[in-house]
Amino acid sequence: MITLCHAAKGGSGTTIVACLRAIESPGPVLLVDLEGDVPDMLGLPEPERPGVIDWLTSRAPIAHLDDLLIEVTPNARLLPATNTESPGSTRSAVAQACSERWDELIDWFGEWAHDSGGSIVIDAGTTALPSTFSEQCPSRWLVTRACYLSLRRATRLATLPTATVVIDEPGRALRHRDIETSVRAPIIATIPWDIRVARSIDTGLLGARRLPRAVHRSMRGVAA
Repeated sequence: MITLCHAAKGGSGTTIVACLRAIESPGPVLLVDLEGDVPDMLGLPEPERPGVIDWLTSRAPIAHLDDLLIEVTPNARLLPATNTESPGSTRSAVAQACSERWDELIDWFGEWAHDSGGSIVIDAGTTALPSTFSEQCPSRWLVTRACYLSLRRATRLATLPTATVVIDEPGRALRHRDIETSVRAPIIATIPWDIRVARSIDTGLLGARRLPRAVHRSMRGVAA
């Protein structure tokens, strides 16, 4: 199973959801970083080797992807974006990658899932991906806050979601029915905003600390 996490607006919580999905997975999981924020989120050192973005824009054989993986937990492996720190260069490289390389990447995901018996979680953030790639991801989660601007942008996305994950902030007026009607995808999880999660992110310890019970309960069902 491939789960693609994407958003219509920056700061929606896509990287948080992708990392939590990987951390909460009961079985092997491959966390794919297409934005470049995952190492910082999990408190990992900056990758010294190239990442998936570098591979996409090169002629390296597909077998080289195996050498780029980083252990996050006993169950989780990370395929980092790149060892370049500039988000702008990452998005530019994604746009330059040819469709054949994206098809190869999907095939490699299938092989990895088959060999490991695990699943793949992709943090795409707001990066525009080729439709031929995103459409091959059977589970496409739109991560959003109950924000009018985010929902307005979500209606214009080229990648159509199969499900929605809502970061539930206090004081928002939009209801779940409003969100589902706007994006035309059911809400499968509501993650309560929690100051303890925010502090874990700020200190790079999201993967090291025990999740608040409400957050754990929200992710447990969709990570199974």
